[in-house]
Amino acid sequence: FGHEFNDAAVIILPGGGYEGLSSQEGEGYAGVFQLWGFRAFVCNYRLGSEGHRHPDMLHDAARAVRHVRANAVEWGVDPDKIILIGSSAGGHLAATLLTRWDDGRPDHPDPVERVSSRPNLGVLCYPVITMGAGTHSGSRDFLLGKDPSPELVKELSAECHVTPQTPECFVWHTHADGCVPVGNAMLFINALHAAGVAFEFHVYQDGDHGLGMKDGHPWSKACLNWLRRRLPANPAKKSEAHSTRL
Repeated sequence: FGHEFNDAAVIILPGGGYEGLSSQEGEGYAGVFQLWGFRAFVCNYRLGSEGHRHPDMLHDAARAVRHVRANAVEWGVDPDKIILIGSSAGGHLAATLLTRWDDGRPDHPDPVERVSSRPNLGVLCYPVITMGAGTHSGSRDFLLGKDPSPELVKELSAECHVTPQTPECFVWHTHADGCVPVGNAMLFINALHAAGVAFEFHVYQDGDHGLGMKDGHPWSKACLNWLRRRLPANPAKKSEAHSTRL
């Protein structure tokens, strides 16, 4: 793919139910996006299995976006071409940041914290979206603990927080997913539609949860075509794609 996307960055949030981090949804994605010319970053956010709870995970994801944007010039990244990608529980974390980003804190002593945490685009792969009915209970337990309050459940249900300022998204899921019901993705899509936010949505009939990039699944080509339409090409520079863990 040459230099088509060489000034764009992807920040990848692997799935794992807030209990672990899937390598195929982290380094596996990074390798593919490298081939496409992107600079790829995998965010090792904190986990519920290590004793962490919300908002630790959200702080980590926001910090990753700020970190890449703050270093954009040095790393050859356009600060307006930062794409956030999340799968499963990582998709929930991505959807949370897509709806809960901030412009940065101008008075913060750390210059990175002064930078916006808003991703420019979002890619959600078979995401957990709600913490209410139809959620993945393991993700909820590791994120919020047992028996979270109704207020906390609503606060971490991404479909409740979509606004017209939410970034455009590419979302996909499978009807056959027996782990995270496809209704999660549909909740988010309906919220995007109601807020007037543009999106592309694919539901594939077959496929288990956690497909990732397995077996050349058609979602990756569809996503690449969507990114081509959303990101202006940068033909002036040679591709120097690389991946980094954050």
